[in-house]
Amino acid sequence: MTATAWTVFKGSKPEAMEVEILGVLRGARGPGHDMILVQLHGAKPEYTGVVAGMSGSPVYIGNRLLGSLSYRIGQFSKDPIAGITPIEQMLEVRDLPIVEQGTGIGDQGSGGPASTGRGGISANGMNFQAMETPLVMSGFQPEAIRLWQERTAGTGLEMVAAGGMGGASKPSPGGSGVGTGSGLDTEISASALASVEPGSAVSAQLVRGDLEIAATCTVTYIDAKQLLACGHPILQAGPVSFPMTTAEVVATVASPLNAFKIINTGDPIGAFTEDRDSAIRGVLGRKARMIPVHIAVHGQEGGQNLKGGERQLNIEVIDLPLLTPSAVLVSLYESLLDTNQSSSETSYHLTGSIELEGYPASPLDLWASSGDAMAAPLEIALLTGERFSRLYSNGARLGAVRGIDLHVEAFPRRMQVELETARVVSNDIVHAGDTIVVEATIRPFQQPARNVRIPATLPARLGAGNLRLLVSDSGTLDRTLDQPRFSTRPVDMDTALAQARRQHSADRIYVSLLVPETQAGMAGQTLASLPLSVANALEPLRTAQDVNLNGESAEVESEAPAGGILNGFQILNLHIEPGGGLD
Repeated sequence: MTATAWTVFKGSKPEAMEVEILGVLRGARGPGHDMILVQLHGAKPEYTGVVAGMSGSPVYIGNRLLGSLSYRIGQFSKDPIAGITPIEQMLEVRDLPIVEQGTGIGDQGSGGPASTGRGGISANGMNFQAMETPLVMSGFQPEAIRLWQERTAGTGLEMVAAGGMGGASKPSPGGSGVGTGSGLDTEISASALASVEPGSAVSAQLVRGDLEIAATCTVTYIDAKQLLACGHPILQAGPVSFPMTTAEVVATVASPLNAFKIINTGDPIGAFTEDRDSAIRGVLGRKARMIPVHIAVHGQEGGQNLKGGERQLNIEVIDLPLLTPSAVLVSLYESLLDTNQSSSETSYHLTGSIELEGYPASPLDLWASSGDAMAAPLEIALLTGERFSRLYSNGARLGAVRGIDLHVEAFPRRMQVELETARVVSNDIVHAGDTIVVEATIRPFQQPARNVRIPATLPARLGAGNLRLLVSDSGTLDRTLDQPRFSTRPVDMDTALAQARRQHSADRIYVSLLVPETQAGMAGQTLASLPLSVANALEPLRTAQDVNLNGESAEVESEAPAGGILNGFQILNLHIEPGGGLD
């Protein structure tokens, strides 16, 4: 039998290809899931071969829709042989109920694909695999693209092809984007809707705005409400919410290894709502739910903004546990690379917040210095991604992520500061309630050492005897306040938020008392100087709940700026004489 397939080789108008039916491979796609084997004929397909981005191309026998081109055979094949997903199996996705779009997280994907649909299908000694869904990563440098490929390895979204942004990614004037929207022009285009037909190229956007990541395939079927595309999954994530746009094919590149289409994404026409084994479904006219992200980067020198150093990015990222943390991380990494302030000696200070529906905003205050084991842009991006993922992937989260607001200061030098020594320089005789002065000697990287004097007041309740004083960086202090727990239970949202709020800034020197009184950690909080009766009541909960007990309480009494990322600690001993405070 012979048939006709339609796909776009250049522009936006589908072109016909002659298709020769070679046979049916029973159960080649799984039990009860057949594959129709075909060979493409015509000048263009015989020159280009089977092209990444061609998946979903509809195949007709007469006026009857047979299915979509979805699979190819190996690589370096001389003949353009492809596999067709039968339309009967694709229509099962069409017939899934179209649920009303919610505002929470209950109607998104489950967080990981049951199967990516990307593995090879062994049949009669040949190796079949789904045609790649090439990604357009517009605005990303090679380092950021490699990071994306490492983070998404095994999902089928590693292949990146050349391309550019379309109208769907143009920021609207004055949009800032956090909490209520990203300031992007995302209105559905009626003219673009009218231009879509079987064989047209369409894109699913994972990131849009000043940066863009989009996957492109071909429309197989369309009716008044919805369309089906690809003929195989993107991630097989189930219910999803991806912006759906038109796409323009700038050129089709022939390659014996991997031919692909160069794509410009177009205008919004709806949202993809299902990502299933035999097709992805898009609902026409629907708006996708995305997470607004605002990133501002500016250079600093001597506390002043560097001229021309300001850069602001407004983007939106998909709300899908499998990809969202990686999309945020890679977008931030790119924003730090793509600035004139970036160099091998640049250090970064990131502040901002993560806005969660139904919860207080979670603050961010992170540092990364050049000269560390990892490049500073990558380190600050990974730290931010880890903090975001801790909240976003928390199983107890009930509300959606409303927005992410990030502000980054770039410093053109190493910001490492070492704590060399510390000592008490006030009176030798110390009483409860006195104010003592601690002098810390710190040495910034390749700069002279300097002394910082930090006054601290001793609590009036302290009795006579020996007392330890901790002069430290933020990491040492946080570990002292948050002792290891025996519980293996996942941290709930309230605890995760409390832990984020109590993190201390890395660019300060802290003076803390280590009082010989019981300290407890529970629900993300540190409870210091507990009465013995309370400590005894908490003791049975140590193994059953998220509770730890320590025989020494850490109390932060004072702090001072270190001028960089401090590293180190010192323990000082005090002797409190009787006669002061309550004595």
